Amino acid sequence: MQKTIVSRPAPASEAKLTADLHPVLRRVYACRGVQNDEELDLGLGRLLPVERMDGAFEAARLLFQAMREQRRILIIGDFDCDGATSTALSVLALRGMGAEQVDYLVPNRFEYGYGLTPEIVGLAASAYAPDLILTVDNGVSSVDGVAAANRLGIQVVVTDHHLPGPVLPDAAAMVNPNLPDNGFPAKSTAGVGVVFYVLLALRSLLRERGWFDERSEPNMGDYLDLLALGTVADVVPLECNNRILVHQGLARIRAGRCRPGITALLEVAGRNPRRAQASDLGFTVGPRLNAAGRLDDMSLGIECLLTEDPGRARELAAELDQLNRDRRHIEDDMRQQAETLLETVMLKESDLPWGLCLYDDSWHQGVIGIVASRIKERHHRSVIAFAPGDDGEIKGSARSIPGVHIRDVLDEVAAGSPGLLLKFGGHAMAAGLTLETHRLDEFKELFNAVLHRRLDKDAFEAVIESDGEIAAEDMNLDLAYLVEQGGPWGQGFPEPVFHGEFEVIQQRQLQDKHWKLVVRPPGSNQVFDAIGFNLVRACPSPLPQRLLMAYQLDVNEFRGSINLQLRIAHMEAV
Repeated sequence: MQKTIVSRPAPASEAKLTADLHPVLRRVYACRGVQNDEELDLGLGRLLPVERMDGAFEAARLLFQAMREQRRILIIGDFDCDGATSTALSVLALRGMGAEQVDYLVPNRFEYGYGLTPEIVGLAASAYAPDLILTVDNGVSSVDGVAAANRLGIQVVVTDHHLPGPVLPDAAAMVNPNLPDNGFPAKSTAGVGVVFYVLLALRSLLRERGWFDERSEPNMGDYLDLLALGTVADVVPLECNNRILVHQGLARIRAGRCRPGITALLEVAGRNPRRAQASDLGFTVGPRLNAAGRLDDMSLGIECLLTEDPGRARELAAELDQLNRDRRHIEDDMRQQAETLLETVMLKESDLPWGLCLYDDSWHQGVIGIVASRIKERHHRSVIAFAPGDDGEIKGSARSIPGVHIRDVLDEVAAGSPGLLLKFGGHAMAAGLTLETHRLDEFKELFNAVLHRRLDKDAFEAVIESDGEIAAEDMNLDLAYLVEQGGPWGQGFPEPVFHGEFEVIQQRQLQDKHWKLVVRPPGSNQVFDAIGFNLVRACPSPLPQRLLMAYQLDVNEFRGSINLQLRIAHMEAV
């Protein structure tokens, strides 16, 4: 796949940022739409007020009523990191506010499906006999599940952030910034952020009613580490409100004021909690929690987040780390099988189809999303990976590219062939679906037809957006630290990438996958270490003497020494 480096477009008007900022950071912020210093203020005082989240106080009143009457509250979460942090946050905050009967249930995804299904409601009723179910990070599409709960006399409060379908469940209260009539400006709020606002509303209501006159009041800031983790791991855009939540959560993690489980998960991955970055949450902690939901039971991850015992947290983190290793082995095998399938497709059609649909009856449902993501990254196509489901069905996990809203594509497919998709839902960049196995070829044809109508060939050209070149004298640890501290970086507010030409002084391969280089800017006496992860296949040996590189500045700690390292995103011969 050909990649092109392009410079990010400069803003139409000059950003009014303080002159004290390093010129490179000024350029970086301006290219991300930051117009003034106020937008760089990530203090909690700038969080959107809870009153802006429509439905939060209605949900809070139902929770307060349940607490006052000592009714049983059951939290039902999703089986990913956002769901795990949402569940842990809800349990901790509700108990901290004085709720006496709070429990949680995250059933096995392979047995009960996604969301609040009737089967999950039946399990909840028999095992927990709840009076009120609080969904976190799911529920907006659970029409049948909410109806089943209503028939059993169980109130349901839905908190979710996924896009709604044409019919909404008949819940007692529903909080979702993406509902058509919800005026909350931060539409990209993750599931953990949505329930956080509901809990803020509940605490406010309890204050008004004198609830805390005889009991301690929890500090909601104590849960911001969970907010940061769930928000980053769910890859939601880091608009201002999310950036505040992530920044504040990271500050608490670095200060040692976080859940023992998060500390243990960072340490088991070889990360220093005192220097934790958003990327550490997204690429080390999140995957280890997700591994529990993908291969086993997310309760393991939730218990790791809930425990107050550092020793127990380390034990659970070690189990999650092993599950993540197992997941990687399964993923590697499946990815290789997927590439073999693609080679067959290319031989038959002489080119890749506009959308890639891959299926093997040996694949694991819990890993198809990661496989779809890996294939998407390599071939820059929207990808759906399928695995066997129940009773002649297959379940698919979709990952998309910029410019292709994958849930809207599936919606168009469903409209064109009613009944083809048994279930579907998701976001712009990721979605899930279920269909009958024998209709896969029909789905492939319709999927590609919709993409043909929506796209042109230019959509498949992978572009690396650069924040420009850096003078050799500015390439130092000081700037690397400034960039590191200038985040949080993530989806929608990407970590800065720079580009430039370099002479290759030394080159060697690590594990036959990674490039380890020493490079020098032309005309400079300075040399820099550089690492290109998983680039050996794309850039085979030997490398040319001169390269054009897109890279990130990396503060590299190794055996007690700290040095600047260039983390290569792309390289090509000049």
